[in-house]
This record gives sequence, C-alpha cells and structure tokens, in this order.
Amino acid sequence: MLQELSWKVGGQQGEGIDSTGKTFSTSLNRMGYYIYSYRHFSSRIKGGHTNDKVRITTEPKSASADYLDILVAFDQETIDLNAGELREGGIVIADAKFNPKLPNEVAANVTLVAMPFTKIAEEHGAVIMKNMVALGATARLVGLDVDFCAPVLQSRFGKKSQKIVDQNLAAIKAGFDAMSTEQIDFAAFQLAPPVPDKHLLMIGNDAIAFGALAAGARVMPAYPITPASDVMEYLIKKLPKVGGVVVQTEDEIAALNMTIGAAYSGARALTATSGPGLSLMMEALGLAGMTETPVVIVDTQRGGPSTGLPTKHEQSDMYAVLFGNHGEIGKIVLTPSTPEECFYATVDAFNYAEKYQCPVILMTDLALSLASQSVKPFDYEKVTIDRGRLATQEELDQVPAGQMFKRYERTEDGISPRVFPGQRGGLHHVTGVEHSEIGRPDEGPKNHVLMMNKRLNKFEGIELPNSVSYAGDTNPDVLLIGIGSSVGAIGEATDRLRKQGIKVGHAQIKVLSPFPVETIKSYLNSAKQVIVVESNGTGQLFHLLQFFGLSHPEMKSYLKYDGTPFLPKEIETHVKGSMIAWQR
Repeated sequence: MLQELSWKVGGQQGEGIDSTGKTFSTSLNRMGYYIYSYRHFSSRIKGGHTNDKVRITTEPKSASADYLDILVAFDQETIDLNAGELREGGIVIADAKFNPKLPNEVAANVTLVAMPFTKIAEEHGAVIMKNMVALGATARLVGLDVDFCAPVLQSRFGKKSQKIVDQNLAAIKAGFDAMSTEQIDFAAFQLAPPVPDKHLLMIGNDAIAFGALAAGARVMPAYPITPASDVMEYLIKKLPKVGGVVVQTEDEIAALNMTIGAAYSGARALTATSGPGLSLMMEALGLAGMTETPVVIVDTQRGGPSTGLPTKHEQSDMYAVLFGNHGEIGKIVLTPSTPEECFYATVDAFNYAEKYQCPVILMTDLALSLASQSVKPFDYEKVTIDRGRLATQEELDQVPAGQMFKRYERTEDGISPRVFPGQRGGLHHVTGVEHSEIGRPDEGPKNHVLMMNKRLNKFEGIELPNSVSYAGDTNPDVLLIGIGSSVGAIGEATDRLRKQGIKVGHAQIKVLSPFPVETIKSYLNSAKQVIVVESNGTGQLFHLLQFFGLSHPEMKSYLKYDGTPFLPKEIETHVKGSMIAWQR
C-alpha cells in the first residue's frame, strides 16, 4: 500500500477544477492524511488550462511530488500538458466525451481509462457534476470509501439544499461503480490508512490573516491583487466580528497611506499586496519610516516584471523590498516558509513594528501564499502582544506647560516614547519632512545626521530570534541556502542526499532585515560548497549574501524562474551534478 500518492485534476478554468481539488484535499485531510495541494491557473476568470496537483502522504510534506500517479482529465489539453509527469505504471482517467488519447512518449507505460463522466453526470441531474463522478472513480481506484467526502459536501451544500447534496453523492457513487468495472490493477494505487491525527488545511494567506486577528489587528485598507487578495477576503469576513474593518481603497497608494493613518491613531493595521502594488507603495513606505509609524505590509511575490505572471510563482521582490524606497529608512523584513510560520510571523510583525516603531514587511511567495497544506493546530499560548514603548500619562504630565511632546526624542536605543492622538500632554507635529524631536520641520545638516542615525541605529548589531533555521549535517560537503516556500523541496532533497551518504546542510533564511549576518557566516564557514536555491533570474539572495559581506570561494546559484516552484528531485539532481563538477 502506498504511503504517498500524487493526484492531479485538470481542465478549463470555469469547469470547477478548483472546487474538485478542494473537496478531495479537504476530505482526505479530515481523514488524517497530510496534504500539499498546488494549483496552476491562468490570469483570467474563464478559459485556459488549470490544474490542481494534490500530494497525499502519511507524514508531513511541504512540496509537490516529483511525479504523478493519477491524472484526471476533462480535456485533451490536460493530457498533453501533464501526462509527462506520470510515473511508469501511472493512470489517466479521462472523460470519454472528448475521445482521449495518450501522447506517444508515454503510451507504452501509462494506462488510459476513458469513462463517460459527462454522460453519467447528465443522468444524475447536471453536467457540472462530472467532477463528482471523477472523485467517485478516484475513490474506487485508491481504496477510499464511496462516501469519503460526504461530510465536506454536506457542509458545503447542506445549507442550500439537501437535494443538491444527495445528487452529488449519487454522482460519486456512480463514478465509483463505473470504475469498479474496469480491468486494472487496483492494488497498485491503494493508499495506506492514515495515522489518526487532526490538522488544519490552509493556505499561507489565510494563516497570515488569522495571525493578524490573533495579533489584535483591527484595520486593513487594501486593494485586491493576485496572489494577496485572500488575506483581504478572509479578513472581510472576520474583522467585523471583532469590531474591525476592511476598506477596499481606490489603489495601493491609498491603501498604505490609510494604513499609516490607522496605525498613527493607535490601531494595529496592515495592508497586503504583490510586486506591482508594492512599487506604488514606496513613497508611503518612506513616510512610515520617516514618521516612525508601525505598519505591517504583506508582500506576496509573483512573476514579474510589470503584469508579468500574475498567477505564477517567483521570488524576485527581494531587492525591491530591501532597497526600493527612496532615501534610507530602517525596516524589518520577515520571510516565513510555511503556513504555520506565517501565522506566528504575522504576530511577530505587529510586535516588531510597535517595538521598533518602523514598517515591517512580511514577504511570502505565490506557492506559500496559495498552496493548501496540512498544518498543526496553532499554539495560542505562544501569542503575545507587545505594543512597544508607550508614554504613560505620568510621563506626559511632566511635559512643561506650553511645550510640545518629544515624540521623536533621541534616546540611547533610538526608540522614542509613542503616544496616541488625544492623550493629554502628547501634542506634537507630524511631517514627512526631516524634523526635530517634537516633529517640527528642521532641515539643518546637524539635525538630519542625528535623526538619520536615530532611525537607522535601532537595528545596529541586532539579529532577530529564529532568523535562520538549520537542518542536516554539521560541517557539510554541500550547504543549501533557501528562502520562502522552497523549504519543503530543499528539505526533502537534503534528506534524500544524506541517505545516499552525502553530507548536506540546509539553512533557510527567515529574516532579510536586519540581515542575520553572524548566523549565516557560521554556516558558510563550516561548509565545503554552497548552493543558493531561489526562484528568480538574477540570483538576488546570492547577491544579497555578498552585499552583506558573506562570501564563500565555492558558492554558486541554482535558479528557476519558469513560474513553477522547485521540485525535490530537481534540487537533488542539481546537487549531485554540481558535486561531480566540483570534484573535477
């Protein structure tokens, strides 16, 4: 019986491919299996190929599988584009309506089962239920009960009509029975029973939104943009329940300006965007830095430049996030790698923003933002709220009559006492112009140097906790360095290579600013060779290491920028090829 199985469903956008994958994934996750589900979709509402690749395992995995066991196809294009992923002995289950054919290069090694999905669905009430017929066929093939997704369908359609639920269940049973008549080796596709366990199934965006709620965020101005919109959509439903509000602004410029205003007033506020929106926010980002206003910005990276690949994966915003703003401001950049880390990092983002009185950017990527993964239930005991250095009323009462509060007081650590509007004795001026301690414009050279040092030196010599995670061998022959969602593929490749007797270490960077120089230096110094794994075309993380004075005589990049995330096999193969080249 299989400890893991890789299944993909594909067709045209608008045919319910997404809901089919979600129903399948959610049902199996509830049964106790671990899920990693990655959607490929086009930047249009209807039409164009889309698919959902679901990896089902009996232990946690955080990357797509290298291969496919089962491909469910609703059109010939799905077979043409995806059949090459099938392992030898894999199977294609296709709708007989389009007379499916296997490509010549896989026909000898793959089984094709043409089933009348559309015809069966029509017999049970509606063509749209052909997806349920396919799920029934899948259930029979992999050894699931015919009613495996009944609870999910009940929760999804029960409020609309029990008739709809019953029709869908009947369509699933019809697909199950139809597959039972096929002459194939069912034993080759049987899933091992799951280890009973409870875990959540969520995308990184939902984990961020949930983390914002837990952190006490109550205001989110935002403009919709793929792949960040889910953060906004989640909070539209949840924030009003706790007295909060989501405001859809006219553009990203307004979104960040409104976020700054809400944060200045005392609310915990965030906005979420992707690369093009982040570019529009840069002037306001400088305002947040200059006024030392604690805001949180979520940047979900996608393929660029320009409109680029709105629905495809990339990690190419690192330069923009660190250096895109005009002038120089201090900021914190967090780069979580899993949905679980997204939750806790979002809480940290709000605490850091208020502790250091600066903008915090939470940078993810499309795979982390949108891939559905099984996640351990969150530990709410770990959630703490740190609102930073707030001036007490006793301190404000000490402000001499007729004088203004030193909101930007130069202190030893660069962090000034903060007040909320309306506090007695807290009157001060706020401007984006360089200013004195009370906020009045002061463009003098001496003052500018003093205030620049105040803002920038907050982070001098600081490494935030858990800035880098490490797994694998000490003193490795090869050190792999990654960021963001690549953690799963790199981690899996590391495990495989170590089982082959190769000493490999894996360092995953969780904070880009302040850059964890000393920690990374210790890992570089212990390795013989270094490979920086990242999804962009210029090696941004590789060059950032060099920018911060971190070098290694045998450090190279491994880049992928075709819009798809790394697979474990790709990294494993590259490392072995690189080792051969180094040995020469």
